[in-house]
Amino acid sequence: MTKGLKKMTLDRFITLSEAAHRLRVSVTETRSMIKSGKIKGGILPDGAMVVSEDTLPIRKEDLPEYKKYAHLSGKTIWISEASRKYNVLQPTISNWASAGFIKKIGVERNKILLDEQDVAYCAEIYRQRKGQGKRLFNPDGTPFKPKNGSLAN
Repeated sequence: MTKGLKKMTLDRFITLSEAAHRLRVSVTETRSMIKSGKIKGGILPDGAMVVSEDTLPIRKEDLPEYKKYAHLSGKTIWISEASRKYNVLQPTISNWASAGFIKKIGVERNKILLDEQDVAYCAEIYRQRKGQGKRLFNPDGTPFKPKNGSLAN
């Protein structure tokens, strides 16, 4: 690459209906999101509207780290069992459940039942990030990435 020039990446655009499907909203709502600036879109010469894929919010359910545990979706596991199985301290799992990163499915006697897919996903992110006191998740449950891009925060 020539000295002083920056590498440029172009936005990848998808159809309006595909964007609506990913966002789980109507095409009309997706148009409103473009007009309000929540997501980036454009109009093609033929009049079709497109959306920049990079501006769509990422949901944890769409992440490969989450999808790989799909076979555990809806399976229940209680906190102490999850702690042993996934080698994560009980208070950590309890905190994740309280923060909403792990779905609480119910209560059996005095045991809180959790969704095992969520537990497995959170434990994987925890193992990837290693180290006490690191921020692991954004409020929506997706992995936290510092602005500088490094995983050491």
